[in-house]
Amino acid sequence: MRTFEELVSEAQTADVSGWDFSWLDGRATEQRPPWGYGRLLAQRLSTAHAALDVDTGGGEVIDEAPLLPPRMAATEAHLPNVARARHRLGPRSVDVVAADPEHLPFANGSFDLVSSRHPVRPQWSEITRVLVPGGTYFAQHVGPASAFELIEFFLGPQLENRRSRHPDTEVQDAEATGLALETLRTVRCRMEFYDIGAVVWILRKCPWWVPNFSVDDYRPQLQEIDARLRRGDPFVAHSTRHLIVARKPG
Repeated sequence: MRTFEELVSEAQTADVSGWDFSWLDGRATEQRPPWGYGRLLAQRLSTAHAALDVDTGGGEVIDEAPLLPPRMAATEAHLPNVARARHRLGPRSVDVVAADPEHLPFANGSFDLVSSRHPVRPQWSEITRVLVPGGTYFAQHVGPASAFELIEFFLGPQLENRRSRHPDTEVQDAEATGLALETLRTVRCRMEFYDIGAVVWILRKCPWWVPNFSVDDYRPQLQEIDARLRRGDPFVAHSTRHLIVARKPG
């Protein structure tokens, strides 16, 4: 294994734009939810008339679908991701809009399908507003206490945040805007990190995990993990996900 400094230096300069995690190949693993979100979304997109993907990242998930509806739009707030998504999805005539999910720039009843994989925070009133009567919200959300073994290693106990993103709360919020729940499935998936570069890279990729993360500020913790990994003991954490399908009454 390369030295601590070599691995960290490489991870600090690697690209973290979009939602492509292939940089972690061979460095980390994560179990996938059993339902296969990308496949299920592709099926729904193939029969939709007008669809919107919220918080699309670099457009990676939408681009996996073989067939897109006649009208396909996507929103993304992070400008580097907007450029990436436009480059990827432009040839497929997808309208990629730089927009915050709190204010979707579309008319009432614009879409029969709204989707999102790992939205920053679902804005239920806006989702409901842009759906046609009978339209569907189909999404995979990050659940409560996701990757907290890693987060709390750096930040200490986060007791007040452990129920954030709880699916029960999200269902209540969705129903409060008029959506009717059709499906809710939850899962806890094992994550393993094999080198310290993977840890640094994921903390750059997901900066909300450890806000204001820097190698200098957390060097002792990183060195402790590095020593553990060099003994052949992977750092284990668990992600939580839930699949949610809700319909706007017709």
